[in-house]
Amino acid sequence: MSNANEKRLAGEAAIRHVEDGAIVGVGTGSTVAFFINALADIKDRIQGAVSSSEQSTAQLNKLGIPVLSLNDAGPLTLYVDGADECDPHKRLIKGGGAALTREKIIAAASAKFVCIIDSSKQVDLLGKFPLPIEVIPMARSLIGREVVKLGGQPVWRDGVVTDNGNWIIDVHGWQITDPVSLESQLNQLPGIVAVGLFARRPADVVLVGDREI
Repeated sequence: MSNANEKRLAGEAAIRHVEDGAIVGVGTGSTVAFFINALADIKDRIQGAVSSSEQSTAQLNKLGIPVLSLNDAGPLTLYVDGADECDPHKRLIKGGGAALTREKIIAAASAKFVCIIDSSKQVDLLGKFPLPIEVIPMARSLIGREVVKLGGQPVWRDGVVTDNGNWIIDVHGWQITDPVSLESQLNQLPGIVAVGLFARRPADVVLVGDREI
């Protein structure tokens, strides 16, 4: 089965987790785009969506799905998003699309996090995909030096500015054996806004195509 077909199946399968009357947290990326299209078919059954990026907001608006702010929505029952990598414990690397901070906020506000991926994103150990870290611009070099001390190879994603006005460092060369510990360690460094490890709060459900794993 092609990756594109798996992405479409995963996006459509996630609809079964949407409850009537819900406000749905919506992530970012090519797989999520299929979910948003499927969500449009049941838009009369939901109150609306909270979006993690300008890209997703534009698609939601185009399809006539009301977009609410998280502050107005309060706690969410469901968040649906993709991932760049997923390990057997449903821990993730996210941030390839530079929306990791808003994605992490919405995931934390949601009772259930459904991750939708194709099989190419499944790994035994996180880290082959470079780990994105969103940083305050003035902290880029500082965080880069700290990452080197931890054995990583930081690369500034030059030319990319996040929806929050910050920069992205992609860390290569890490085999992340303890993602919970590394996430906590990086969170302590001043200048880091968010780390693309979703390990302290992993996914609750992972759909690979229409299969739940």
